[in-house]
Amino acid sequence: QEKLDMSTYPVESIRNFSIIAHVDHGKSTLADRLLEITGTISKTDRNKQVLDKLQVERERGITVKAQSASLFYNHEGINYLLNLIDTPGHVDFSYEVSRSLSACQGVLLVVDANEGIQAQTVANFYLAFEAQLSIIPVINKIDLKNADPERVEKQIEKLFDIPTDECVRISAKHGTNVEKVLQKVIEKIPPPQCNIADPLKALVFDSTFDHYRGVIANIALFGGEIAKGQKIVSAHTKKRYEVNEVGILTPNEQPTHKLYAGQVGYLIAGMKEVAEAQIGDTLFLYKQPVEPLPGFKSVKPMVFAGMYPVDQTEYNNLKSALERLTLNDSSVTVHRDSSLALGAGWRLGFLGLLHMEVFNQRLEQEYDMSVILTAPTVPYKAVLSSAKLIKEYGKDQITIINPAQFPDKFSVSEYLEPTVLGTIVTPHEYIGKIITLCQDRRAVQKDMLYIDENRVMLKYLFPLNEIVVDFYDVLKSLSSGYASFDYEDAGYQSADLIKMDILLNGNPVEELATIIHSDKAHAAGKLLCERLKETIPRQLFEIAIQAAIGKKIIARETLKPYRKNVVAKCYGGDITRRMKLLKRQAEGKRLMRKIGNVEVPRDAFIRVLRRETDK
Repeated sequence: QEKLDMSTYPVESIRNFSIIAHVDHGKSTLADRLLEITGTISKTDRNKQVLDKLQVERERGITVKAQSASLFYNHEGINYLLNLIDTPGHVDFSYEVSRSLSACQGVLLVVDANEGIQAQTVANFYLAFEAQLSIIPVINKIDLKNADPERVEKQIEKLFDIPTDECVRISAKHGTNVEKVLQKVIEKIPPPQCNIADPLKALVFDSTFDHYRGVIANIALFGGEIAKGQKIVSAHTKKRYEVNEVGILTPNEQPTHKLYAGQVGYLIAGMKEVAEAQIGDTLFLYKQPVEPLPGFKSVKPMVFAGMYPVDQTEYNNLKSALERLTLNDSSVTVHRDSSLALGAGWRLGFLGLLHMEVFNQRLEQEYDMSVILTAPTVPYKAVLSSAKLIKEYGKDQITIINPAQFPDKFSVSEYLEPTVLGTIVTPHEYIGKIITLCQDRRAVQKDMLYIDENRVMLKYLFPLNEIVVDFYDVLKSLSSGYASFDYEDAGYQSADLIKMDILLNGNPVEELATIIHSDKAHAAGKLLCERLKETIPRQLFEIAIQAAIGKKIIARETLKPYRKNVVAKCYGGDITRRMKLLKRQAEGKRLMRKIGNVEVPRDAFIRVLRRETDK
């Protein structure tokens, strides 16, 4: 394999850009066409979402990881090097998008000519706008018979203040007008601001793990040059490495002699440990330290779920699989955790439900690990009022992730729950249903704006625990799939929270305790008791399954005992004989209930704690 010489591409002829859009507006298809036009991949019918390499992405038809590729393009006699980054569109992966933007100077904002602007389009536009990148609006799918590019151009002008004549109309599927996009990229997007004469300064914006070569880091060079054999130091760990290989990704790895300032590529430097390639880290030459780049603000997990191995002997294998996968997906937070019912495991923080599902699927597919995931929860806070507890924790505000740590309401001045600011974009005929849904979820309306004559943008302040399980699914089904939803963190607000215990024959079961808002406690308690009644096996004595808040019982189900037919031998005779036998049996059952303790089998826990997918 011939190594490429990258010195022929000075900083002036480099353009770094990424493609951002709402889900399914054609980012990855546009990336395919750009790769084909520049001759990076050969033109065949098989090029469908070439940059979606993971099995999860292929199966679900979505992008999960941002992928980069370098393209060579000749425009008016000058050879340009274009570094493209294809990004995910789902709200759960907006962290990937903001990371990719740090390595870019401009973006292509793709909007579907049929659907128009949707919630995630707005969110991604503001990410790019805040990063002060130049934005090229691209209207895709003009080949569809319902496409209405004029309407979309007006929406773009109204919401984003971008004049209509700047929009490029294309069809990525048929390749119509895609050349024009490349010309716009070269004209509108500025080259990176950096110099080859400066000392080496490289930002690690992504990394993957290879069994044979260790960690492969994706880097963007902000100064200097890097070549095989150089000694480099990581600003984060202060460790020293020797560079084994550098190159560019034309989606596949292509080794080069050197990489120069302004270019984006990959680097292999014998990093063995997963934790060494910290995303957002700065690399520099040994003995030539530089000011580290600002990196990325660490991401706040929105949803927590417990993860336990199905069999405790698998614990260590699962641990190494988790470490490798969190290297590639750095937005997952991991804390050790153990539960009486499920053994040792972890408490994982995710950015949203889809993120949690995809992570679980990747564990199964890439590492052959089957795990138990508990129902998702959100982190609450409590402001302490008792001096004893404040002294014990060392601060007057604690975060509660596990219901077992929930403090008593007598020692707390107020409980806080996380809130999010949600944006819903919907056709106006569904507005009534959606407003009712939001009010059911204790949301407060903040704003309502008509984007054009038949689309509305609603802004609501939601308690996070109300939207975390099934809000998105319900919203989609109410609006026949047309409404789109996006949210951002909005801090904490005080809430009337309580801890609900589940009692079996009067004994609390620690694993099933939950933290819940007092308005929702009755419904949730009833549901949980019913589900337990179905899963706990019957015993020889009666079991009372109760949901309780403090001393007050709010729901109850009774599991009837097995009993022998003691009156089978009576035939005719006096009624008192029958009653005597039945009374004696009832006495025995009562004694048994006093001394018998209820063992909840493990699979009953798993069935109750696991996410309800079928409701």
